[in-house]
Amino acid sequence: MAGDESIVSGVPGRYATALFDLAKDQGAVDVVAKDLTVIDGLLHESADLMRLVRSPVFSADDQAKALTAVLGKAGVSELTLNFIKVIARNRRLFGLGDMIRDFRLIFARMKGEVTADVTSAQPLTDAQRTQLLEQLKTSLGKNVQLNTTVDPSILGGLIVKAGSRMIDSSIKTKLNTLKFAMKEVR
Repeated sequence: MAGDESIVSGVPGRYATALFDLAKDQGAVDVVAKDLTVIDGLLHESADLMRLVRSPVFSADDQAKALTAVLGKAGVSELTLNFIKVIARNRRLFGLGDMIRDFRLIFARMKGEVTADVTSAQPLTDAQRTQLLEQLKTSLGKNVQLNTTVDPSILGGLIVKAGSRMIDSSIKTKLNTLKFAMKEVR
């Protein structure tokens, strides 16, 4: 894809672009996207699996065999499994998380979506998510996917990052701004 260079870069971006192009040629983009979501979930659920992927101590063969067994049981497609074997053989498994992220960016662009990273002090309710999605869709003019994280240190409010835009309405930031303003008054 010619326009993807602007949204992904580096080695993970090249691998993600190659996987996306291959999946597109085979009409399996949705399948691969689901597979990568499964793999991402498995990596975040299992510290041992994450260690296997990131550690240079394991041989490429051992990594490929272990991942083939785990991902085969998880029902991952042959295309995705072959991709994992290639990056294991090339000793690039440590970048798998970044490759998944970059694939998602390319996939979202293809679907005309934008991903917004939202940080809140407490988990968002369904009503809050719906309202935020509507406001972002109106503001950005595109469909929006939310990645939400909870960070109690922001005290309240939201931090929203969508593309190059960032809106920080957290109480922590407001208090810091007030603190600096008061220092200048002295």
